[in-house]
Amino acid sequence: MASIRRPHSPARAQHLLRHNHPFATASPPSSPLRHASSASSAAAPSSSSSPRKPGHPHPFLFFTRRPLPRFAAFFLLGSFIGLLHLLSHLPLHHTLPANSSSSPHLTHLPDDAAGGGEEDANKLLIVVTPTRARASQAYYLSRMGQTLRLVRPPVLWVVVEAGKPTPEAALALRRTAVMHRYVGCCDGLNASASASPAVDFRPHQLNAGLEVVENHRLDGVVYFADEEGVYSLPLFDRLRQIRRFGTWPVPTISDGGHDVVLEGPVCKQNQVVGWHTSGDASKLQRFHVAMSGFAFNSTMLWDPRLRSHRAWNSIRHPEMVEQGFQGTTFVEQLVEDESQMEGIPADCSQIMNWHVPFGSESPVYPKGWRATANLDVIIPLK
Repeated sequence: MASIRRPHSPARAQHLLRHNHPFATASPPSSPLRHASSASSAAAPSSSSSPRKPGHPHPFLFFTRRPLPRFAAFFLLGSFIGLLHLLSHLPLHHTLPANSSSSPHLTHLPDDAAGGGEEDANKLLIVVTPTRARASQAYYLSRMGQTLRLVRPPVLWVVVEAGKPTPEAALALRRTAVMHRYVGCCDGLNASASASPAVDFRPHQLNAGLEVVENHRLDGVVYFADEEGVYSLPLFDRLRQIRRFGTWPVPTISDGGHDVVLEGPVCKQNQVVGWHTSGDASKLQRFHVAMSGFAFNSTMLWDPRLRSHRAWNSIRHPEMVEQGFQGTTFVEQLVEDESQMEGIPADCSQIMNWHVPFGSESPVYPKGWRATANLDVIIPLK
C-alpha cells in the first residue's frame, strides 16, 4: 500500500534550509514539494557527519556572515605578518666598550669595523689627476693607468689637462682601459703655450675636476693623485672605508734623491693627535697634509651640513695662495679640527704612497711626441 508523506510547511522548510545549507538563499521555495525534496537530499550527507544540535549553526558562519569580525580577523593577521617582516629587516646594533673614546663629531670604530661591509666595498673611487703636456707625460699617465687597472672597480679617473686636451694624451688614456674622463682647463690663462714647470696650474686643474664631480653629483670618495706618485693597492681599499674625511702620512723624496720629508698625521688608533712636519715647514700652517695624503666624501661638495663653517659657497682650491699652503687651505674648508678626521690605517703606521719627482722637466715637449731632427744622421762603424 502506497504511503503519502506530507511536506513541511514553508516556515519549517525555511528554518531547515537556513541551518543545513549555509550558502542557500533565505527566500522560500516556489513549491513545497520541491523544497521538501531538496531538504531531504541535503540532510543525507549531513547525517554522516558529526551530529550537531539543532538551532546551533557552524562556528565558521560567524565569520562568513558577519563583515565586522571578518575585517578584524584579517586586519590582525595582516598586521602580524607585517610586523614579522619589519623585524626581520632591522639591522643589528653593536655596542662599543665603555672606555672607547669618541668625539662629538665622529665615532671612531676599530680598524676592522670601519667599513660598512658590502656597501663600502662597492663605493665609487674618484681619482683626480692633473697633468700637462711634456716629454714624460706618456710615462706618467701609463704608469698611473696601469696602477688603477689593478684596483677593484668601480673607479673613475678624472684627468685634467693644463690647456686643451691633446690627442696623444687621449690615446694614452684609452690604452690603459680604465674608465676615465679627460677634460681641459686653464686655456684662458694660456696654459697650452706655457711649457715652464714654474707656472703652477694645479689649483685650477683640481678645481676643474671638482666641478665635474659636483655637476654630475658623483657619490663616492674623492682623491687627488699626482701622476708622479707611487701608490700601493691597499691604499685604494682603505679609501673606500672613509666616511667623511681621512688622512695618512706621505713621504716625499727630494729632486736630488738625498732627503726624504715625511708629512702627515700622528694618530692614536684612528684619532689624529699630531702632525709630522719638516724642519723648514712654516708653523703658520694649520694642517700639515700632503696633497696626495687625504681623501674625502664627495657629498661634502654639495651638502652644507657636512662642511666646515669656513665654506660659504663652494669648496674649491685657492688660486692665490703661497706654495705649501694650498693643502691646508683646502682642508680647512672641509673640517674644523682634528676631531673630524679619520687617520688611516690604525695608528697611521703604514706608508701607502710616495711622492717621487721623476727626472728633469727641462726637455721641450715635441709636437705629436715625434722628433724630426737628427734622424738622418748615419754614424759609420770603424
